[in-house]
Amino acid sequence: MSFKKITEQTSNHQNLDQKSVAELLLGIHQEDQNAVKAVGRVLSKIELLIQNIIEKKKSGGRLFYIGAGTSGRLGVLDASECPPTFGTKPEEVIGIIAGGDLALRKSIENAEDDSNQAWKDLNLYNINKNDFVIGIAASGTTPYVVYGLKECQSHGIPTGCITCNEESPLAAASDYPIEVVVGPEYLTGSSRMKAGTVQKLILNMITTSTMIKLGHIRGNVMIDMKLSNEKLVGRAEKIIMDELNVSKDEAKNLLKKHNNIRDSIKALKNE
Repeated sequence: MSFKKITEQTSNHQNLDQKSVAELLLGIHQEDQNAVKAVGRVLSKIELLIQNIIEKKKSGGRLFYIGAGTSGRLGVLDASECPPTFGTKPEEVIGIIAGGDLALRKSIENAEDDSNQAWKDLNLYNINKNDFVIGIAASGTTPYVVYGLKECQSHGIPTGCITCNEESPLAAASDYPIEVVVGPEYLTGSSRMKAGTVQKLILNMITTSTMIKLGHIRGNVMIDMKLSNEKLVGRAEKIIMDELNVSKDEAKNLLKKHNNIRDSIKALKNE
């Protein structure tokens, strides 16, 4: 198969500027459903990627995301959610965006064209063979991401990718490529839409499945989550009440003493 930028093809929806809001919403919703179905077609590839990430994590390795623009922001978002959700250290899952943190809020489009910068950014973290690097790029051609993964491969660091075009340069630089083809965007070329949606869905799968298999979940609850606000404290109390069959006051006292769900449950069960 020859490489073709499906993400840049003309939208299947015409005359958007003449449609009513209701018509626009229906069209976007229909395309979003197509995006979800596209993820379903690559579950086996996602599984293989995750299995390899889990093995690296069990050996003390780290997970890195690299990306530019929307893709980079999604990677940083997913990485930043891991410590509060799963109680991991910030250095366990790291998101890197072309242009640095400023690019999270302000578009720095030319940053994605620097083919040398990703490797420099990764080396700030002393990247090594124990780690795993995932490149995120809807087009599969972003120089920052493609050449970052090529450098990783040349140094024996395992790689994966999330892209929305088949047979892309990014997939060629990935040991475990995920190519999820969503078709042309509703708004021609606006890959923050369906492409961004599938990227977020897959990132959710990667970290959630990985952290479950690493023991950060008990049953279906987050026993290592950070208790950083009243809502989360209330959720923690309910988890302890349900798990230990204790009153709310007892759950409060356990949390006050141990300051996390896992130790609270462990303490009472070991008494």
